[in-house]
Formats: sequence, C-alpha cells, structure tokens
Amino acid sequence: MRPLINIVIGLLTIAYPFAVYFGIQYFEPWKIAAVLIGLLVIRQAFGGFKALGGRLIVIAGMIFCALAIWRNDPITLRFYPVMMNGALLTLFAWSLFHPPTVIERLARLRHPDLPPSGVAYTRRVTQVWCGFFLLNGGIALATALWSSFEIWSLYNGLIAYLLMGTLFGGEYLVRIRTQKHAK
Repeated sequence: MRPLINIVIGLLTIAYPFAVYFGIQYFEPWKIAAVLIGLLVIRQAFGGFKALGGRLIVIAGMIFCALAIWRNDPITLRFYPVMMNGALLTLFAWSLFHPPTVIERLARLRHPDLPPSGVAYTRRVTQVWCGFFLLNGGIALATALWSSFEIWSLYNGLIAYLLMGTLFGGEYLVRIRTQKHAK
C-alpha cells in the first residue's frame, strides 16, 4: 500500500504547475499551497524519503509552502519549481565535494562493487545533472518572473519533464554503450 500511496502522491506533486494553473481560477493561493504541504507531509509520513538529502528537500518544500500560505499571492506559487531545482542542485553539488555522489549511491544499489571507472562515470553524470538543475532552475525562474501562467505551466509542467526524461534516456544509452565497450 505504501508504494502505491507514494506513487500517487509523487504524481500529484509532479502535476503541481497544472494544479496551480487551473486551481488559481477557483481557489486562493494559500489553499493550493496548503494542499501541496499536505501532500509533502503524507509522502514523508509514508516513508517517501528516508535519506537525509530527500528529507531536506521535503523540508525545503514545506518551508516554501508555509511562505506561500503566509503571502497568499499567486506569484509566490510560481517559484516552487525554482526552489526544487535549487534544492536538487545543492544536493547533487554537495555530493561532488562530499563523496560518494548521489549518482554513485544510486549505482551502488545495483552494482555494489562499482569499479573506479564506474565511480568516475557516476561523478561525471552527477556533474551533468548539476548543469541540468542549474539551467532548468534558471528557465523556471525566468518563466516565474516574466511569462504568463500558461507559459509557466507549459514549461514547468511538461517541457521540463520532457527534458529530464531526455537526459535520463540519453544517459542510459551512453551507459549501455560505455558498458558494452568496457566488456
């Protein structure tokens, strides 16, 4: 039951930009932020994030939601993707200076005896993700400050996820090709 609840809450959290876009027409901004903070609390309560980095991201999300509730301003809601990209950039960059990197930790779940070449590769992938979060966060900031709600919702609710999926897929293909040559 927990995995199903985490998946549902995760999907609802991902749908945040569209929830803001449609919700702002019917609800005050503080109500939308209150729903998001509720989802974050439920996700954490059901063991959504056990690692310190994940818990810190949830805490950052809750602090953001508290600010959005306090301000009750629709523009504040637009900064959630900026904050999330900033939090993920911080987490990934921190791991570059305090190894193992985030990607190495994930790789070791499947390959506990990761060779030095694998450690170097996961470090490079972590750097690429840092670049992605920096660029994506910058675009999220630009859409929050200077675009319409429609453009903001389109970028942060669809395009950013397509770019993220493309990066995941591209890295997977590079990894397969690299591993094939390493054999």
